[in-house]
Amino acid sequence: MAAFDPHKYERPSVTVDVVIFGLIEGTLHVLLIQRGLEPFASMWALPGGFVRLDESLEQAALRELVEETGVKDVYLEQLYTFGDPQRDPRTRVITVAYFALVAADRLRLRADTDAAEVRWFPAYEPPPLAFDHQKILDYAITRLRYKLEYTALAFELLPQEFTLTELQQAYEHILNEELDKRNFRRKVLQADILDKTENYREGGHRPARLYSFRQDAVAEVKARRLFP
Repeated sequence: MAAFDPHKYERPSVTVDVVIFGLIEGTLHVLLIQRGLEPFASMWALPGGFVRLDESLEQAALRELVEETGVKDVYLEQLYTFGDPQRDPRTRVITVAYFALVAADRLRLRADTDAAEVRWFPAYEPPPLAFDHQKILDYAITRLRYKLEYTALAFELLPQEFTLTELQQAYEHILNEELDKRNFRRKVLQADILDKTENYREGGHRPARLYSFRQDAVAEVKARRLFP
């Protein structure tokens, strides 16, 4: 059997790109960097970069997050692989996309390496994006909607304590649909993923009870959806 000769094959480059979602004043936002280098200098893009030979894909994604935005210790999940031959004008580049969910109020952002600036933008109304990053963002929004329907991932987007109204508003905005208040509250409480705190938020006609997500709550919700 002939020995494997790696020089016989072309070598596409591999990158990682990360879609980071956060809720700011009840509105879904995505974290973008302004590119400081060509190609697409000065355009906005998803954080990401080339994978090193000695690191895994997830290690590369986490490293790029820290280097370009200062973000670390976040929920990270592999999203999809994008490999259109023309997606990068430099060379043949295959990218593995991830998405992350963060409580935006807990982050202290800073631009670094080849990023000129880092900023939150409304996820449904981003600026023109470099490469095929709009396609990646659209795919990530679809995945996020699906995950919220079947899992308890919303806890990654909310502050540690929240009202049931704030929780419902988060679901409504991301899913882009209005939910019945009574039905939503019944189902989310029956899902046994919340702890009732002794704290209240003042405002409105009466103080609103604050809740937190159980640390040991199973991620997968047994019902098909938490809401109608």
